[in-house]
Amino acid sequence: MLRHCSHCHIAYEEHTLKKVPFNGEDLYFCCNGCEGVYMLLQKADLGSFYTKRGDVALTPPTQDTQDLRFFDSPSFAQKYIRTDSKNPNLSSCALILTHIHCAACVWLNEQVLNSQKGIKSASINYTNNRLYITWDSQIITLSQIIRLIQSIGYDAYAYDPQLQENADKKQTKDYYTRVIVALFCTMNIMWIAVAQYSGYFLGIEAYARNVLNIASFILCSLTLFYAGFVFYRGAYYGLKNGFIGMDMLVAVGSTLTYFYSIYAAITHSGETYFESVSMIITFVLIGKFLEVRSKKSAGESLEAIYTFLPQNITICKNGDERTLEIKKPQEVQIGDVIMSLPGEKIAIDGILLSQKGLFDTKAINGESMPLELQSGQEVISGSINLTHKILYKATKSFNDSLMSKLLNLVEQSLAHKPSIQNLANSISQNFSRTILAIALLCFMGWYVLSDKGAEGAMIIAISVIIIACPCALALATPIATVIGISQGYKKHILFRQANFLETLAKIDTIVFDKTGTLTMGKPQVCAIHTDLLDSLSVSLLYTLTHTSKHPISLSVCEYVRTHYAHLNPHLVHLQSFQQIDSKGVCGYYEGELVLGGSLAFLQEQGVRIPILELGEGMMFGFAKGRELVAVFELQDSSKPYAKELIAYLQSQHIHTILLSGDRTQSVQKCAKELGIGEYHAEFSPLDKGAYIENLKAKTHKVVMVGDGINDALALSKSDIAISMGAGSDIAILSSDVIILDDSLQSVQNALHLAKITFKTIKQNILLSIIYNALTIPIAICGLIIPLFAALSMSLSSIIVVLNSLRIKSQTR
Repeated sequence: MLRHCSHCHIAYEEHTLKKVPFNGEDLYFCCNGCEGVYMLLQKADLGSFYTKRGDVALTPPTQDTQDLRFFDSPSFAQKYIRTDSKNPNLSSCALILTHIHCAACVWLNEQVLNSQKGIKSASINYTNNRLYITWDSQIITLSQIIRLIQSIGYDAYAYDPQLQENADKKQTKDYYTRVIVALFCTMNIMWIAVAQYSGYFLGIEAYARNVLNIASFILCSLTLFYAGFVFYRGAYYGLKNGFIGMDMLVAVGSTLTYFYSIYAAITHSGETYFESVSMIITFVLIGKFLEVRSKKSAGESLEAIYTFLPQNITICKNGDERTLEIKKPQEVQIGDVIMSLPGEKIAIDGILLSQKGLFDTKAINGESMPLELQSGQEVISGSINLTHKILYKATKSFNDSLMSKLLNLVEQSLAHKPSIQNLANSISQNFSRTILAIALLCFMGWYVLSDKGAEGAMIIAISVIIIACPCALALATPIATVIGISQGYKKHILFRQANFLETLAKIDTIVFDKTGTLTMGKPQVCAIHTDLLDSLSVSLLYTLTHTSKHPISLSVCEYVRTHYAHLNPHLVHLQSFQQIDSKGVCGYYEGELVLGGSLAFLQEQGVRIPILELGEGMMFGFAKGRELVAVFELQDSSKPYAKELIAYLQSQHIHTILLSGDRTQSVQKCAKELGIGEYHAEFSPLDKGAYIENLKAKTHKVVMVGDGINDALALSKSDIAISMGAGSDIAILSSDVIILDDSLQSVQNALHLAKITFKTIKQNILLSIIYNALTIPIAICGLIIPLFAALSMSLSSIIVVLNSLRIKSQTR
């Protein structure tokens, strides 16, 4: 008695199968591999996979004996694996999955991996099959993850830009060869078709007709089974995973036409369509080739960031110089002294040891003028040494350096799919099944209700199948997203995830921090309202403000150093120094409390503030022993393009709000100057976070723009967090969008780019739907032949690609 394996659905004699009781029923498996995959899917609540598969037989998973220990080796970890600085057990890596042929494959891998204990996240980029995975190394190893991927019929290898470039070239060469073969066969088969059509009108002997049919058959077979192999492969793996897409429709339509033509040639009962089959495959293959080239071209600028890494690193130790290849930058330890020659790029963040240096930082922040640094100042990775040989000391590991973090963000930016893409994929999957059903009904209807017979009915059904291929719909979102992300990087805008483009396009409210965001963040002392400073007080104030890194403190520090030079300000020892965000700084000198910060902060600490005639600027008070000593007023100027940005937002009907921890007069002055109607002053970080939550509770789509330091809480609460500048680690960690050049014009560019990209995606989907809505009825009515159906289908994909490329011209 024959019985089907419960996993692969292949029929075997019952006595050869392994019987396994499960959930009150008996299951049968042909091998341990099928049993393992079945139990794995059931454990992960992925039993719906078998519903999607239907009755399609699968290839049983092989027991791979490959040694995967290499993936757990220290050398592999150094080159490919990143470790979380806060949680050393969390590791992440980019892998390339093989044997991925359709959206169902992507779905299955993501579901299996994300349900596995120890794997924190797994996301696959639709456009390049790149898997971004994070796991707990104490629970599961990378080799076990690879084994898990292999157990469900796929494989993976580490993503390497150079290896990937070779793989891309190989793929392009493979498609190019198939296109050349298809074109050669199609051009020759068309000459044969000319002779056949001439014979049809002028008469032709049966022998000559048979010779021409045999020649057409040979050329058509080469086109269909070699050039068109990619469609059969895609259709097979699609069916294997219960997915019917473009490849299935092309394979079914062309195969039916091919075998009908063989029947017609043998029986002489009708016309052959070998030339139509060849041209169908050729047109669709050319369209697929252009799609592959377009995706590669659109993503090239994303990969261009890798060119900002140096080829090697020279370490100086005990008078010796040791050069490391860039493939092994992880061998550099914190504290190592690194030498950089003129023209070389800095690979690791560090402190300049040489007396001075001149650096090109354009790749990081878009600054056109070279940056001159003195000994002891920070050198950031990605900048270029311009003048002479320098030495600097590494202060971070390679993985924690700025350039490495940016590389990681770029790698992950396309892993998260916009929700509109999930909608398009869902439509595409259901659409293909519907089209096959319509084609079958169309064949039956024309066969029964007309005099065209089986030949005419089949040709019409084939035309319906081919013209309705949803390739344009499947391509609508990914190609526009890739171009949008790459254009953003060109404009110094880094999107951490592709789905942030869609979210940013839908926002209706934008909240700004003031200092360092809308203003320069470098306030200058413009007045002193109280001045009881003596020699000791000046040194205490100088030490207090010098130790703090807040812009207001640094401005007061510089003012004291220059305007009180006669009192000899110098650093003294402060105990228990503490900086309180958005409030001030404090410490103890010989047991006496020393305070600096906002007047409200001083009052909280018990300092009595007399009635003062204060201006509209920011106030910095200094107290010693809870006695007020000095009050400085500072003014901060607006950033370039601030007014234009606010005007643009208002023209787009986006509500603009200013939140700040500064005094009401200062915030009011800034809001009035820039034209912001709603503003709130003296807000603590907690107040800002609560305000953002309140806006979201009222169903607003909120963007928060801040400096990523004092505004970390508010940034985390918003729908989209935009941080100005890439120099701060907190900015990178807390932001969804990073403005690399710290320019407000780039904020406007980000909003404009998001709107254009999302608009283009909707246009692409609409174009695809309209195309099918117009062409399918035409094909059903028998007004188009398969040849023109293939040409029309390829044309729709090309239109989607060209429409997506318009993003480049619209965002220049």
